[in-house]
Amino acid sequence: MTSTNDIRRSFLEYFSAADHAEIASSPLVPYNDPTLMFVNAGMVPFKNAFTGLEAPPALRAASSQKCVRAGGKHNDLDNVGYTARHHTFFEMLGNFSFGDYFKEQAIHHAWTLLTKEWGLSPDRLTATVYHTDDEAFDLWRKISGLPEDRIIRIPTNDNFWSMGDTGPCGPCSEIFFDHGDHIEGGPPGSPNADGDRFVEIWNLVFMQFDQAADGSRSNLPKPSIDTGMGLERIAAVMHGVHNNYDTDTFKALIGASVSLTGVAAEGDHTASHRVIADHLRSTSFLMADGVLPSNEGRGYVLRRIMRRAMRHAHLLGASEPLMYRLVPALVAEMGQAYPELVRGQALIEEVLEREESQFRRTLEKGLRLLDDATSDMAEGGELDGETAFKLYDTFGFPYDLTEDALRARGLGVDRAGFDAAMGQQKAAARAAWKGSGDAASGEVWFDIAEREGGTEFTGYTSTSGEGTVVAIVKDGAEVKAVFPGDEVVILTNQTPFYGESGGQTGDVGSITNVEGLSADVTDTSKPLGRLHAHHAKISTGTIKVGDSLHLEVDVERRDRIRANHSATHLVHAALRNALGDHVTQKGSLVADDKFRFDFSHLKPLTTEEIAAVEAEVNAEIRANEAVQTRLMSPDDAVEAGALALFGEKYGDEVRVLSIGRKADGNRNYSVELCGGTHVKATGDIGIFRIVSEGAVSSGVRRIEALTGEAAREWLVSREEALKSAASEIRATPEEVPARIAALLSERKALEKELADAKKALALAGGGGPAQSADEEIAGVKFSGQVLDGLSPKELRPLLDEAKQRLGSGIAAAVAVNDGKAAFAVAVTDDLTERFSAVDLVRVGVETLGGKGGGGRPDLAQGGGPDGSKGEDAIAAVRAAIAG
Repeated sequence: MTSTNDIRRSFLEYFSAADHAEIASSPLVPYNDPTLMFVNAGMVPFKNAFTGLEAPPALRAASSQKCVRAGGKHNDLDNVGYTARHHTFFEMLGNFSFGDYFKEQAIHHAWTLLTKEWGLSPDRLTATVYHTDDEAFDLWRKISGLPEDRIIRIPTNDNFWSMGDTGPCGPCSEIFFDHGDHIEGGPPGSPNADGDRFVEIWNLVFMQFDQAADGSRSNLPKPSIDTGMGLERIAAVMHGVHNNYDTDTFKALIGASVSLTGVAAEGDHTASHRVIADHLRSTSFLMADGVLPSNEGRGYVLRRIMRRAMRHAHLLGASEPLMYRLVPALVAEMGQAYPELVRGQALIEEVLEREESQFRRTLEKGLRLLDDATSDMAEGGELDGETAFKLYDTFGFPYDLTEDALRARGLGVDRAGFDAAMGQQKAAARAAWKGSGDAASGEVWFDIAEREGGTEFTGYTSTSGEGTVVAIVKDGAEVKAVFPGDEVVILTNQTPFYGESGGQTGDVGSITNVEGLSADVTDTSKPLGRLHAHHAKISTGTIKVGDSLHLEVDVERRDRIRANHSATHLVHAALRNALGDHVTQKGSLVADDKFRFDFSHLKPLTTEEIAAVEAEVNAEIRANEAVQTRLMSPDDAVEAGALALFGEKYGDEVRVLSIGRKADGNRNYSVELCGGTHVKATGDIGIFRIVSEGAVSSGVRRIEALTGEAAREWLVSREEALKSAASEIRATPEEVPARIAALLSERKALEKELADAKKALALAGGGGPAQSADEEIAGVKFSGQVLDGLSPKELRPLLDEAKQRLGSGIAAAVAVNDGKAAFAVAVTDDLTERFSAVDLVRVGVETLGGKGGGGRPDLAQGGGPDGSKGEDAIAAVRAAIAG
């Protein structure tokens, strides 16, 4: 028997021999079509080549493209496990011609491969053509020799393909395989065509027209070919089975599920094993291509698929998480063809185990509620919508999971009641928003979020991408279109732009489209915590709701922000190591030019502590360890040692960032909860430098720091300043500290010499116009002096000398500088009972035009604005002593 892997390889080798370039499968997240949640057909990666927006990879190409159909209009989720050919994940074999060969060679290749290379009996094949496509009909007769009754003309759009309302389109030719008369059903186009006997295995699209907006069609200058053959369907044909789940790949996955659960794939358990096998493929491939479970967008669809499979594992009686233990079986089957499975195996297993462990904790409660609510229902009954909504709101059951759980018992769900309960919750949330005191524009954000859900952020893995406009806000209100010069807020279904949150500033960049639009994004905010709002100014072109846009983040700025954000995590860990575990983050600002980090600590950091933090962070940067991100529940994350960051609000799931390694190599240097963007490895930070440290409030300190080029430029500027200073003092940079110390010592000595000289001059009688010799007043010795050019600080040593000379007495002195006077009085200790220096100073200060003055009973000082009254101040003190 030919294996599925052999069929895939044989298909690609056949077309490679026919001069087709073998194109590797594109990721499941489409890079060129923001209207699609996932790649759902083999031609999606070539869409822009067919429309002329991009050059084709080659004139002829062939691929085996990964596809997922589990969301939007292409949604097969509900049927998976219960039918023979519905899957959430499948592979589409296809050959493509971009203006090279057309119908004849396409039909020739298909017939040759099926009948001659793979040996299928022509008697079991039937072709269909569009009813007006005489050319295709004649070619089938010529190439295949099929009788006319097995070349069936189909008048419906089943055999006419179009990319949209306008653009490339053309007739199709489908090839059906007859599984035999033991299966009910008739050939295509017959009254019983819906049966399972005749199965479409290949569709050949003849892209030959260009459809205008008015519905008219003109011939394409270079008609093209797009074909698609489901690998799972052709594998069933080649294996001689009617059900895709009986092919080798599915049998291996179902066998692993049977082995681990101990439950045979029989009876009611058959569907559960099939669901698990199918959903294992879709969830694993989605995660291998960068999609992780979340509560919005692609991540939400992924989580729905996971939980559906996990419920079936529960139905099989699995006592422990099952899905992650099946990943090795999947890798063994498909890892050689898709090495991304091998590379992502560890992450896939970790996420599946975490998700299933988390879901199992709520599944039991939810199912018990479901059982209680439906225990008395007969077949055909309907669960009330309010209970279905409670399961959704409280236990995280998507509506389709509840529907699926009841289907096996022949029960339904009141969808209208569910929608009504959902509406009531939204109305309550809206009322709460209105009462929050936010600006009126907040109502606009709520309307958009209610209608669109949330923006899917793709910026963890990419800085550019496509997005579809879901809303435009101008002057606080929604508008349908905007024009050059307008300053608006643009919201798309998905974006690589990070919205400001968690201390990280929002991204800037550009928005363009193929129709000449050019807009500058000056900021990105995050209203309601789930919308990414691009604040933009339109330069050229127009934008309207529904337009497809190309979004381009300013990569250099984002890289600087990433470096600064990752550095905050290293700083946090280094501070805790240097100061103690009491250090916790109290806030941060992560910009592109710098960052600041606030933390709890009671006193300033010493020079040695700052140096230790800098050295430790730079050592981690030089180690260049990979930065790892995992998704976990908040409780599991904290249990694993992660630190929650200040100001963040955490939901059911958090991103856990691990940076560096501890010295023992067994633990990460830093493990924290963080939703920001980060470097891939610590070496990307470059260098790190603390430029300031100070107090923010009581018990909170702040570090401001630089990384990368900004840090280098700062260091260069300091070096230039050092060189300039060295030149000024005629020294080398290395000699500057010693030379400055010497100059300061020299200056201090000169200042002392000058002070001594001025004092000597004053005492010698040259200090001012009036001098007072020692005298006696009412039996008290007194010395009073008025001195010009003496500084106020030199009055105290002068009075100390006077007191020593008098032995017992009172000394007063006025120092006049620039017309102002400083005044001081000293009283020897034996006289302080009779005279207070404070009282005597106040008498003199008033004479000088001043107020107050103060000190101790033995020494007091003050001053006044009128230095010309110096002798009058001395006379006033004399009078006060005389009483």
